[in-house]
Amino acid sequence: MAESQALLRAKLATTQAGFTAERIPARLFARRPILMDDGADHQEHRRQLVRFFSPRALEAHRVFMERAAADLIDPARHAGTAQLDDLALLFSVRVAAEIVGLGGTDTAALARRLEAFFQQPPVDHTRDDYGRTNKDWARAARDALVPLAEFYWNDVRPAIRARRSRPADDIISFLLERGYRPREILMECLTYGTAGMVTTREFISMVMLRLHETPEILARYRTAPVAERTAILSEIIRLEPPVAHLYRRAQTEAPGCPYPPGTLIDIDVRASNQDPRVFTPSPSKMCPERDLKAAERTGLSFGDGAHRCPGSSLALMETDVLITALLRAGATITVRPRRDFDTLVQGYQLRDFTLSFAPADAP
Repeated sequence: MAESQALLRAKLATTQAGFTAERIPARLFARRPILMDDGADHQEHRRQLVRFFSPRALEAHRVFMERAAADLIDPARHAGTAQLDDLALLFSVRVAAEIVGLGGTDTAALARRLEAFFQQPPVDHTRDDYGRTNKDWARAARDALVPLAEFYWNDVRPAIRARRSRPADDIISFLLERGYRPREILMECLTYGTAGMVTTREFISMVMLRLHETPEILARYRTAPVAERTAILSEIIRLEPPVAHLYRRAQTEAPGCPYPPGTLIDIDVRASNQDPRVFTPSPSKMCPERDLKAAERTGLSFGDGAHRCPGSSLALMETDVLITALLRAGATITVRPRRDFDTLVQGYQLRDFTLSFAPADAP
């Protein structure tokens, strides 16, 4: 953990090498997307965006989240069953869209477009060609272009036009104020939309699974106050990080980065998160009472340093809102999910996760 943190905090010593960032031509953007960028401009951009994800700012969205959860769960409860991975997708996209500034769009259609964008050939970050042939890269570009164009014309472009005439307290308005061009706003929306969708969607499903695997923790979660529930969620995400590997490219040897320039560095998040020097006792077991600061409880599951996820509080809050609503609705697991692995995100996928509900008129 200490070595990984030092590496991620070594300013300017490394650059982003995950998510195929090194394949995206710099000439396409005057301002690179926040997930892909590094350096002083990236740090300033990130600092300015923090206000949208502060606990105080997010509390203003809690009622919206609770209403969005109810809108999805009520029909499922009346039907008696639902796919949790589908519910989590729609919920996480709806919440991300609200904060980004895409709240006026059709959530189900937006979710389909974002999901289609990620139907990509596998990648191997440890190889120079990412383990893809030229044919694979052509297919990846072709398959991404259509949903990306649809995302722009149906969601991003109308939002840009609306925010130009009537700015709001959201990320698109913020980007317009700073002179971002449409293509740059598109990529920022894609970054926030997919980050909110892909990782939070999987984490929501994982929380439901892990809670039902540990009945004593599930019983606590049902009655616990928000702070205690957040501690439980933090422990689950430490053990089950949605992004299992972070990749950095060494640029210069510096304190915290003892590697020659050009070295690809693979930070194993899951292993770091079970460092016995930090997470004692029993680092592989769920123990919400660990004597750690709030930011330390999640380990490296939200990254660290310049690329620490600014939406960490949002991910925990929206997960808590949906899981709490599901449990109050009497949701139980009927079919355990199939577990796959997404090589682009470097994280798990839980699919075909079936829930059943108590009858709608049950107490």
